[in-house]
Amino acid sequence: MYLLGYDLGSSSVKASIVHAENGECLATDFFPKKEMEIISLKSGWAEQNPELWWENLKEATHSVLAKSGINSNEIKAIGISYQMHGLVMVDKDLKAIRNSIIWCDSRAVPYGEAAIERIGKEYCLTHMLNSPGNFTLSKLAWVKKHEPENFKSMQYYMLPGDYIALRLTGKACTTASGLSEGIGWDFVDEKPAKLLYDYFGFDTEIIPEIVPTFGPQGRVTAEAAAELGLSEGTPITYRAGDQPNNALSLNVLNPGEIAATAGTSGVVYGVNGEAYPDLQSRVNSFAHVNHSKMHKRIGVLLCINGTAILNTWIKNTIAPEGISYAEMNDLAATIPVGSEGLTIIPFGNGAERMLNNQEPNASIHGINFLRHSKAHLIRAAHEGIAFSFRYGMEIMSQMGMEIKTIRAGHANLFLSPIFRQTLANITGATIELYNTDGSIGAARGAGIGEGIYKGTKEAFASLNKIMVVKPIPEEKQATEEAFRLFIERMD
Repeated sequence: MYLLGYDLGSSSVKASIVHAENGECLATDFFPKKEMEIISLKSGWAEQNPELWWENLKEATHSVLAKSGINSNEIKAIGISYQMHGLVMVDKDLKAIRNSIIWCDSRAVPYGEAAIERIGKEYCLTHMLNSPGNFTLSKLAWVKKHEPENFKSMQYYMLPGDYIALRLTGKACTTASGLSEGIGWDFVDEKPAKLLYDYFGFDTEIIPEIVPTFGPQGRVTAEAAAELGLSEGTPITYRAGDQPNNALSLNVLNPGEIAATAGTSGVVYGVNGEAYPDLQSRVNSFAHVNHSKMHKRIGVLLCINGTAILNTWIKNTIAPEGISYAEMNDLAATIPVGSEGLTIIPFGNGAERMLNNQEPNASIHGINFLRHSKAHLIRAAHEGIAFSFRYGMEIMSQMGMEIKTIRAGHANLFLSPIFRQTLANITGATIELYNTDGSIGAARGAGIGEGIYKGTKEAFASLNKIMVVKPIPEEKQATEEAFRLFIERMD
């Protein structure tokens, strides 16, 4: 008995087949091997053709079926993870009307800003937990203004994962969690945010059927089965945005638990038991995968743009030519905690929401030509990234979150001993690293939704913890002194 998980990103589509009983990943693959095209007709615009997602999903499905050698009728459920905040519009025939306006497209910002000014900041933050900003409904408002014919021909609007489920099942549906990530969910009333729909002039009939995050969401059609090599009637039983799903894949479901990633940008995603907004809108809050009216589970998302991109910049411009990331880690380990007074501020990858959308750029402070070397710069970069995580986590603490454990995949910057130890030292949290990813998490989610697992405890019984990093008391003082310098030099 097997489970199939998809992870639709903006770079690629990944698929994994997981053995339901022992949790083993039999096969995994992603397509395309080079990043998917992002269409940018104007500065700040970012679109993708939904058909491209489907073509790469087909390639990934064919590959994992071939690698695993299983019969498709042994796949008992399918789960979907997807890039958040995107807009897909379909007509009455459930065909995509235009390219998807994806998460990193910024054209709709003025529409979101006008909405919060008219509706009121207090109402938006109390009911939707966020400013309408650049979320999905604001993107749709842009289409209504600039492409009225497309808007007029729209039957439903949906998120990227909703569209993939539609292609699999022929059924248009979404989830409360998905609506919340598009700023379309009211957490006070626990239903679609009618006041915001009314403000934009949207009829709520454009919302597809709302289905549970875990549970029946449709079955693979004969047409999709023929294209993908799957069995007709296979159920889709789980769907979530990539960050909530990443948290699920790490078994982060309860208040105080934290999931983190540190790729090109960094994300800290924590679970809160109450719907508390950040009054400065420095973080985003969504309905987590296990949120309900009776048991609130709010996913609080902090994004830091300048993380591993700094490490890559150091490798390409400062570190010895041809050096590997592992060798960079070894060099950094020769330098004491605090990098002997050298500080790197990592914010060099655009405006930082947690800094009230300021764009401070990256900077190097305290450099001494007689003391500091390439090794110092590497360590200072890793420490600076960890300090930026701590700075952001303080916002989450102010929202009532007690951070004791940080869970992450054993990948990207969490492969760096300096980064992960600095993060543990400066937060006081234990860091747990796991061998999992979004597509595997989606497969486990499908197992929960299909009832193959009796609950999350059983679903994650086989989750493999490969490393635990605890704070080192002897490094506490030096780390805190380096963090104090970081804060001073940020200002």
